[in-house]
Formats: sequence, structure tokens, C-alpha cells
Amino acid sequence: MADPTENVNDEYTIRMMRADDYDQTFALWNGLEGLGLSEADSPERIARFLQRNEGLSFVCEYEGSIIGTIMAGHDSRRGFLYHLGVSTEHRGQGIAPLLVNEALSALLREGIDKCHLFVMEHNEAGQRFWSANGWEKRDGILLYSRGLDSRRLE
Repeated sequence: MADPTENVNDEYTIRMMRADDYDQTFALWNGLEGLGLSEADSPERIARFLQRNEGLSFVCEYEGSIIGTIMAGHDSRRGFLYHLGVSTEHRGQGIAPLLVNEALSALLREGIDKCHLFVMEHNEAGQRFWSANGWEKRDGILLYSRGLDSRRLE
């Protein structure tokens, strides 16, 4: 496999994501097909995620603008990746694999040795990317979700 940074040039900068990157990152995410957004992606919740998982999420900048993102976190046992995205104009430059490697390296430094991610079923490009980069699609696992409304928990 080729070096994932082979096509990345000096004009791109990878750095840790900060809460004040929110406006640019949300605009990027909102323009990417296949990336699912929800109320969990509010400025407050993203800031809280970044604080709880300090040093694990990254952005790629080009000429001062954020053109790529990845968020990572863990539960002290397993890592999780979220919101890998690269603007369509900058795809094919090796940015996505570079962002993934940054996040996985950060998780390894935290002592995390296995990572999971979620891909929307209709996101065929995302499925191709992850499969082509050594990720295994799991069978036999069902994802259940529930909103937590305090009034229903009493």
C-alpha cells in the first residue's frame, strides 16, 4: 500500500481540532454527502466532546480554511471515530488517510488498541473508503439507540 501522505503537500496543515473551529467544521460537514448530522453536533456538544477527548480530534487546513476533519474518542476500552470528511475539491490528495492515522495514533497513545466507527448505510463512498483502508465490516451486531428524556426515566 502506498504511503497515505504521498500526495499531501506543504500547503496542507494537520492540527488538533478546537471548539472555535466549529463554524468551519459544521459548514464542511453540512456540505458532505453521506455524513449524518444531528442535535448531538451542536456547538456546545462538540465543545464538550473535544474537552472530554482532548487531543484526539484533528482538522486539515488549506490556505487558512478547514478542508478536512476527524473526531475520535474512547470509553477507556474502545476507540470510536466520527465525522471523517474532506471537501470534494481536496479529495484524492491523501488527506483522509492522514487524518485517520493521526486519530488512531492519538488513540494508541491513550492505550486504546481497537477502534470502531459508524458509516451510514447509504454512504457507499464511505463504505468503499473504509474497506479499502483495512477496516472490516462487522456482521452480527445490531445498533440500538434511544433518546434520553429525563421525564421518561423517572
